Amino acid sequence: MTTQDTAALRYPKGWFALTTVYSFTGLAILASIVFSLLLFLSIDDNPLMKWLFGGLAIIFELGKFYVWYEYGECKARRDLGGAFWSLLFYSVLAAISIGGSIGGINSATNTILSQQARHEREIARFDEQIASIERQIQLNEDAARKYIEMARISSGVSGLQQANTKLRLKQDELRQERDAKPLNEQSSMLGLMSSLADGVGMSISQVQFLLVCFLSILLDAFGAYFVSLIGAENRFRRWWQRQQQQAQADALVPADPLPVAKPAPEPALVARVRSVLESGELKCSKRKVAETLALPLEEVDRVFQHLLAEGVLGQGSNRHYHLQTN
Repeated sequence: MTTQDTAALRYPKGWFALTTVYSFTGLAILASIVFSLLLFLSIDDNPLMKWLFGGLAIIFELGKFYVWYEYGECKARRDLGGAFWSLLFYSVLAAISIGGSIGGINSATNTILSQQARHEREIARFDEQIASIERQIQLNEDAARKYIEMARISSGVSGLQQANTKLRLKQDELRQERDAKPLNEQSSMLGLMSSLADGVGMSISQVQFLLVCFLSILLDAFGAYFVSLIGAENRFRRWWQRQQQQAQADALVPADPLPVAKPAPEPALVARVRSVLESGELKCSKRKVAETLALPLEEVDRVFQHLLAEGVLGQGSNRHYHLQTN
């Protein structure tokens, strides 16, 4: 089955399919641009340089997808040279884009990790203060025990007990302040990275890098796929329109008239011509027979064709007639 036969099995996509394809393509391109901007805008704090690097990121992203579209066009035209250079150019731009996406996604995940780490440090600081007070209380209790052993309860133990009471109140205040801290809900991304790290036996930073690379490549492949889909649909639509226009043009052209069969020559005329030819009176020349017998050349031609079909006459490679010899 040829390509055109395969294409003829379907019709151009409707408005719903095209709207979906263009929407997904636009969102993929927009996401790729945003992640690249996150990296390029962080290169320099100068507002002018931010504009320049931001424009560069947008040019790279849009140019990358246009070059991929051009690659599909060259491949469809069987322009191998153009397809090679388009693919090479796309590979360079895709590498820059994937690097930008890795930087942007990595920045977002680093923010999540830093928030989680800050919350854990605050909780750890409260725990350390509570533990420190607990150690001080334990030291006071040891000292009070020694005072009891030396029978100096009135002079030392009461002061230590008052100090421990204050320390326990301070300890309770710290626990309440710690527990009053808002619970830092674990994000889905952090939960995913933690689960993967536990499952594969790697650190969260290693899992973060691999996951960011995977998402960046997936985003680029997603956009390239839908750009290819748009290119294929546009080529099919052009071919379909040409076929429809050709079919309409063929419908306007009138059909060729059927050829009219020539009437068979009269038997008497056939016998007369055959007689003069077989007797040698005339050569097998249509013009000579027509002049001698005063017949129209068309009539003589029909007679010669009839004799040729009966095997009385033959025709050589030079299309000259001759009598068949038995």
